[in-house]
Amino acid sequence: MNLAAKTVMNPALRIVVVAPDLALPAPDDDYARTQAERSRSLRIGLLENGFNLIATLPADVFLADRIAQLQPDMIIVDAESDARDALEHVVMATRDARRPIVMFTNDQDSNNARAAVAAGVSAYIVAGLSPERIRPILDVAMARFEHEQSLRAELADAKAEIQDRKVIDRAKGLLMQRQQLTEEAAYAKLRKTAMDKNLKLVDLAQRMLDAADLLG
Repeated sequence: MNLAAKTVMNPALRIVVVAPDLALPAPDDDYARTQAERSRSLRIGLLENGFNLIATLPADVFLADRIAQLQPDMIIVDAESDARDALEHVVMATRDARRPIVMFTNDQDSNNARAAVAAGVSAYIVAGLSPERIRPILDVAMARFEHEQSLRAELADAKAEIQDRKVIDRAKGLLMQRQQLTEEAAYAKLRKTAMDKNLKLVDLAQRMLDAADLLG
């Protein structure tokens, strides 16, 4: 099943919005009023599209703890002039438990966009707050995030496999040296011993190497 289908079946993604506190802008502050209205439109658009907006949080030093407590499926950064600072807080808050991050901003600086993507943002959206755009934007962001996570997992598995092979080869070499076995015989002995002891081959090999280091 593709991601778009999964998202349609389960539209109530639990979302945290990270945004500056603009609830009560000064009457004469046109910029703050515009930002507040824009932020309000974003939240209304999320609710109209069936998403579960569980919290709106400021980008401060407590953000990591709050995100860890809430465990959202996705984080949306709603930021303007302080976009870089807000993003840094979000990236730090999610470094140990990665989540898709979508940034909505009016900042059209391409350098900031590239920096945001490099920092882990799944989607960087400039002036994209019309309600009909929100669902496809979040669907694509989630798809991209899951694809990247899949690639990361594949890379980690490949690295682990290479490391395991090195450990097994070292243990095999140890048997060949100390018991005058051929490579094939040493490997067969490792496999049989691992099966007899109900151990993974790499775990047995590591135990052998540890014991050899200990005994000298």
